[in-house]
Amino acid sequence: MAFNIRRVDYFYATVEDEPGEAYELLTQLAGQGVNLLALTAVPVGPLRTQLTLFPEDRGKLVEAARHAGLALGGPHKALLVQGDDELGALAGIHAKLHRADVEVYASTCVTDGRGSYGYILYVRPEHFERAAKALEI
Repeated sequence: MAFNIRRVDYFYATVEDEPGEAYELLTQLAGQGVNLLALTAVPVGPLRTQLTLFPEDRGKLVEAARHAGLALGGPHKALLVQGDDELGALAGIHAKLHRADVEVYASTCVTDGRGSYGYILYVRPEHFERAAKALEI
């Protein structure tokens, strides 16, 4: 079962929920060279959306957000797992974390439909280094 685990930073931003808002923001970020490793968007009430942005280069995101007038919360830490999609692929990761007494308080996983997956793990800040050691990163 081949996979790669790495530390990633993420930031929160809340935007007005209007048609084209994501398009405009993503276009601005791409235009300033910001490559996103992952992105989530969740409604926070009827008129706003909270974005969670996982940049490849956090400095570029911070600078681009400043130019765009976008308030960011963070950086925060998470773990990004990318690997071959096999039955039970995530169980071994969680077993290591369980043995290290690390609490995973949130996660998001998606497959690409071609045999690979991406998995974001959120662990408590006080457990982060223990999680990294347990996963040998």
